[in-house]
Amino acid sequence: MVLVTEAIVSVCRALTDSSDTRPWQEKIEDCFADFDEEKLEETLKAFVEVCEADKPENWAEKFKNANYKNFVERLLGAAQYRLLVNAVMEDCAVVALAIRRGVRALMPFAVAWSDALSLMSKEQLKAAKRIDALAINAVQIIVSLDGFLGEKLLSALPMEVTAATSSDLTAWTPDGADDLVLQFRTLVTDASAKRVERANSTLVRKIRGARDALKYSEDGISQAANSLIELLDRIMREAFPPDSVLSWVDGNLPDEPDLTYLKDGQRAPTKRAEALCFVHGGGPVMPRDANKYDTGEGPSFLHDVVALGLISARNKLQKLKHADGGTPEEREQLMAVLSALEGALMLGLTIGGLSAEPPTPLELPAA
Repeated sequence: MVLVTEAIVSVCRALTDSSDTRPWQEKIEDCFADFDEEKLEETLKAFVEVCEADKPENWAEKFKNANYKNFVERLLGAAQYRLLVNAVMEDCAVVALAIRRGVRALMPFAVAWSDALSLMSKEQLKAAKRIDALAINAVQIIVSLDGFLGEKLLSALPMEVTAATSSDLTAWTPDGADDLVLQFRTLVTDASAKRVERANSTLVRKIRGARDALKYSEDGISQAANSLIELLDRIMREAFPPDSVLSWVDGNLPDEPDLTYLKDGQRAPTKRAEALCFVHGGGPVMPRDANKYDTGEGPSFLHDVVALGLISARNKLQKLKHADGGTPEEREQLMAVLSALEGALMLGLTIGGLSAEPPTPLELPAA
């Protein structure tokens, strides 16, 4: 327990050290420099056994008891006891800072998720595995969790011993999340453009061209919609041509409906098949256990919803492609679709990159 707890604190301290500009992978490697693989596996196995025996929970209950605290203080002596309490509080402060930064790092993804879901039709929602999960306001959850961390944890811990900055300790917003969403939507736009550029640098111009068309062209809505449709189609098809998508479907989702159709007598992938292959990065559909959010069959809930987000954005763009009024309402609709598309692309490219090369699980020796 001591070794694993120390490892957690060391990793959190390394990741929150702003003065260390090395990649996070190198920072974590340094934390385990003194561990060989065999020793690490033994330690993790022993830690799992301790947790399965409910010992940590029993210790936590004991330390809540005033009589037990008094016993420990008499056992260690007052000075050593104070050092122990201070050390625990300082370690908790380091972990709390890492958690807050981690929660805040999720905000762009929460905004992207909300934007991607905003255009989904009732029919598309019905196609998802668990509709009730889609109603969860991811942005509000992040804001509430961040507020809880600030009010209940950071305020009670000695944050001065950590690498916390003033922005880390300042509450996001006391008046709601609307202003935050606008700020983080800009980050989503930038992150989406960077990921699109890594996938195909020439396609970034399509996003910029769409925004320029909305600003400067009288026929901007139609031009922007055409550019974004071409962007989405090209980035998916250049990554995974139709033949590759069909092979992926046959190898991973042979029983999933609505993934293929006949085109001129030839079997071809549907847009949903292209989107699912794209968000899986062409990688395998990993087996999983069923739960209340996932039946365990077909594409995972997360992959399915992001793929639906891409499809719904494309369907909306097809309708706006024929818009000729140039009204403020049409421009507002297109901006909403652009935000949804950027969010879905950011999520799709991120998830696809992770799914293409699933991490190898650490094999613990049998008990």
